[in-house]
Amino acid sequence: MLTEEDARRLVLAEIEGLRGRIEYDLQILRVEALPFGWIFYWGAVWDGRSGQRPPLSGNGPFLVDRENERLIRTATSVPVARQIADYERRLRREAHAQNTAAKRAAQQPSTATQHQ
Repeated sequence: MLTEEDARRLVLAEIEGLRGRIEYDLQILRVEALPFGWIFYWGAVWDGRSGQRPPLSGNGPFLVDRENERLIRTATSVPVARQIADYERRLRREAHAQNTAAKRAAQQPSTATQHQ
C-alpha cells in the first residue's frame, strides 16, 4: 500500500522523464485525496520574468491508486471528474470479478479429493 509520499515520488519520476521534451521546470501544483488514492495536478513553474506560468499541453493530472500502486496519466480532453468516476467503476468491476472468481474456486472440488 502506498503512502502519499510514495505516490508523490512516483509522479515526480514520471514528470522527470518529461524534462528532455519540455523546456520548462515542472512541479506538482496540487494534490487532492480520493477514496482510492490521490490525484496530482502538475505543470510548469512560474516564470520569474513574465510573472506567468508557461502554458503546457498534455499535462493531464496523474491518478495514483494506493492499494494496487497504479499510476494513471489522465487525458486533458476529458473532464477530470469523469475520469475519476470511470476509474472508480473500473475498480468496482475488478473487485466484482475477483469475488466471482474466488466464489467459483471455493465451489470447485479440490483435486486431492477427486483422486482418492
